Amino acid sequence: MSNVILKASNISKQYRLGLVSSGTLSHDLTRWWHKIRGKEDPFLKVGEANDRSTKGNSDYVWALQDINFEVKRGEVLGIIGKNGAGKSTLLKILSRVTSPTTGEIKTKGRIASLLEVGTGFHPEMTGRENIFLNGAILGMTKKEIQQKEDEIISFSGCERYIDTPVKRYSSGMRVRLAFAVAAHLEPDILVIDEVLAVGDAEFQKKAIGKMQDISRGEGRTVLFVSHDMNAISLLTDRVVVLKDGKVYFEGQTDAAIKEYLKEGSTELSYVFEGQVKSPKIKKVKIHTSLPNNTHEFGKTLKIDFEIELPYEVENLALAFQIIDEFQNPIIHIWQIDSEFNIQRKKGSYNFKCIIDKTRLYMGTYSLKVYFTDSKNKTRFDFIESTCNFKVEMIKNKRNDYKWVSGTCKYIEDSKWLIENL
Repeated sequence: MSNVILKASNISKQYRLGLVSSGTLSHDLTRWWHKIRGKEDPFLKVGEANDRSTKGNSDYVWALQDINFEVKRGEVLGIIGKNGAGKSTLLKILSRVTSPTTGEIKTKGRIASLLEVGTGFHPEMTGRENIFLNGAILGMTKKEIQQKEDEIISFSGCERYIDTPVKRYSSGMRVRLAFAVAAHLEPDILVIDEVLAVGDAEFQKKAIGKMQDISRGEGRTVLFVSHDMNAISLLTDRVVVLKDGKVYFEGQTDAAIKEYLKEGSTELSYVFEGQVKSPKIKKVKIHTSLPNNTHEFGKTLKIDFEIELPYEVENLALAFQIIDEFQNPIIHIWQIDSEFNIQRKKGSYNFKCIIDKTRLYMGTYSLKVYFTDSKNKTRFDFIESTCNFKVEMIKNKRNDYKWVSGTCKYIEDSKWLIENL
């Protein structure tokens, strides 16, 4: 227990939709009456799981329910889950931004949080002044901050603008400075939400390196939330997967990522059944070489797209990626309408893509689909992940495939067929 720096015990958080208090005087009085008699809050017995995609029957939702975990000193814990799973709520409770409805958090040492771009920054103050403000909020003395000041400014890459008011900073500059302050003022626990996604590739690389130094070199603890599975895989020792406000899985990073991605697309085909008011992808269907959405290495893969245009469009662009189980794009294929020199009038069309000799490493894949106007870059539709399929290698006397490590090194040849429906 002496090595445990943070412990969450039975953490739950309940909200009433659309309201700040109980919403009515009668509810507030009922809560007060139960409290003075030493009884449980009666409204803790009601409420539904926080599933944002469905309409509920209760005004109360549980953003978190019965969360339990421990974090050891020097450990990097990843927290992942879909949007609305409760990740940010949990980090706000851990950072003391809000309090849990039930349960408690026990920590040893100082916590620094980076939950949103520019958290704790005053827009009218300069970058340098905000360094001292943030340091004071984190409990540092002026002398301690001065010792780290040059290092923070250098790491942030904002030297030229450090004496400029923060309100004139871009979102990327604010997150650079905020991360530099939080990382260099030596907190015992560093809590980081998805804010690093705002920074550019160079800064993300620096930030990941700094987090590795913090945990492995300096023995401090990091709690890291991200949708970037590469960063989670690279940084974390252990991962908690949240689903509908509950702990769905807790364990080693690789196993946790696989469990999380299992909860992603399980659709074997995509069908949109709503009303079409703008250009829309109505259906996506993948045709694999073997049954049960299984495809043999080297065989032809076919994908059908049905689109509907409620009005005439001249510059259609339909593109898709084949992504692996870590959501890395492996193949990117697009069709640009101008190549066919055909004007698309109002109606329905079937786009069929045929990929000959598909060479994908053994594993699970899905499609990410983009439907845009190729001229003005307007996005009509986007499907994040659908049509799961599995690639297998089947050897026989005539075929003896040699595999290459890493991602697919082949460029796939594809052709498109377009039909009026």
